[in-house]
Amino acid sequence: MARLPRLYFPGCAHHLIQRVNNRQACFYDEADYKAYLSFLQQAASNYQVVIHAFVLMTNHVHLLQKVYGVSGS
Repeated sequence: MARLPRLYFPGCAHHLIQRVNNRQACFYDEADYKAYLSFLQQAASNYQVVIHAFVLMTNHVHLLQKVYGVSGS
């Protein structure tokens, strides 16, 4: 069964979790963490997202973010 669409409230913070299949690692060394943060910074800038907090674990990521400049459609 498909998930229901997520609610979107303009200016409200959202907790996102990004996981890898079968609990595999997505970060193997410090360079992987640095590359991810660089990509995240660029994407956040491009899409007007403010990252308030993040946790990078070996096999998943937690982000607390707010989206700005979106009409809510």
